[in-house]
Amino acid sequence: MFLNDLRRAFPNANMKFNEPLKHYTYTETGGPADVLIFPETAEEIKALVRFANKAHEPVLVLGNSSNVIISDEGVYGVVLMLTEMDYISFEGDEIKAGAGSKIIDVSRQAGDRSLTGLEFACGIPGSTGGAVYMNAGAYGGEISEVLVEIDVVSKAGRFYTISNEDLKLAYRYSDLQESGDIVVEARFKLQAGDYDTIQATMAELTEARESKQPLEYPSCGSVFKRPEGHYTGKLIQEAGLQGYTIGGAQISKKHAGFIINIGGASATDYINMIHFIQETIYKKDNVLLEPEVRILGKRTKYDVVDDGFEHQ
Repeated sequence: MFLNDLRRAFPNANMKFNEPLKHYTYTETGGPADVLIFPETAEEIKALVRFANKAHEPVLVLGNSSNVIISDEGVYGVVLMLTEMDYISFEGDEIKAGAGSKIIDVSRQAGDRSLTGLEFACGIPGSTGGAVYMNAGAYGGEISEVLVEIDVVSKAGRFYTISNEDLKLAYRYSDLQESGDIVVEARFKLQAGDYDTIQATMAELTEARESKQPLEYPSCGSVFKRPEGHYTGKLIQEAGLQGYTIGGAQISKKHAGFIINIGGASATDYINMIHFIQETIYKKDNVLLEPEVRILGKRTKYDVVDDGFEHQ
């Protein structure tokens, strides 16, 4: 009944029903969404959220799906994928970027305009909205250093603006992870720089990423947050876990911080591997590894469930 009502209420929306999310995630895993919608504007998101709320249906929000694991059982309710909100504009040293744009594209276009400050993001595959949500960072830089403010739609379907300061940005954290607000646009402020220097820095970072990370395989990127006083990859490597395989999921032999899909992996393989790594490292080093990747969807054998709002 709800899906029929949804289709009638939004006849022009791009909707897919019982759509496998493995076609969209970087791990190439994940079960079906009851309904997958690709909104194009903040107004459409507001209307969809309010409609779902009235029907008491959960809403899950995805961006580029590069740092998520979706349960093999899929996702109840409505999944909003913001990849159609893909725009980037410049005014002097200020940037406006839609939540569905890729932060790597924002970084590269800024570099092409001799703007410095986002070079660190030249290899981050996630969406702009996801980068803000996670306060993404690499090679000594992070989103908090260049973000001015964001426009969001709240869980109640209200549109408003949040400043950098009010987001409480920290290592791989923003207040969005508590509030459930949906990023629809981000605004950044960079500085004028030297074109050749910027391009050289980005080329160096790209080479470092390509040489050290297993980009030839599907993966969700860096799986765990860096524990204080340790390096995750080193802990896993010293535990002799590189190459360890569960189903089609393998701890990368190239970079121990990555779990790759070597063929036919399921989300359950990934989740089982994450728990195996956590248990092994805790027993060996008394260090509890906290996942950076978001585990979402219907209930799993580990009772990992999130039927609220998430953004990645």
